[in-house]
Amino acid sequence: MKIGELSKTSGCSIQTIRFYEKEGLLSDPERTEGNFRLYDVTALKQLEFVKHCRSLDISLIDIKRLIDLKNKPEESCSSVNALIAQQLALVKKRMKELKALKNELQQMASTCNSDNTIEGCGIIKSLDS
Repeated sequence: MKIGELSKTSGCSIQTIRFYEKEGLLSDPERTEGNFRLYDVTALKQLEFVKHCRSLDISLIDIKRLIDLKNKPEESCSSVNALIAQQLALVKKRMKELKALKNELQQMASTCNSDNTIEGCGIIKSLDS
């Protein structure tokens, strides 16, 4: 299949597919005599793996590590476990930061009502200080 069909099948844009190729996350595709990229089911599966990792907010560097590890099936999975534990710690940290952000925004929202003018707006005043 050509890149347009891979894009349609996978739900990834053509630019994203080319970017993943450039970053080494996808195998180099076969080429036609006219230099068009040709993809197979393996390429689609690689792309789906990368997409799934990205949906878990795993970084491109860590996805490369996972791909490398995936290609060494005889090795221990302890490094995969460590990578996911690290990712989980990052998610917990972001959740804590987002909770603090939510609290601050709620506090700001409570300082003003829509009947005020901009001059009397508690939100603007709290941003100014």
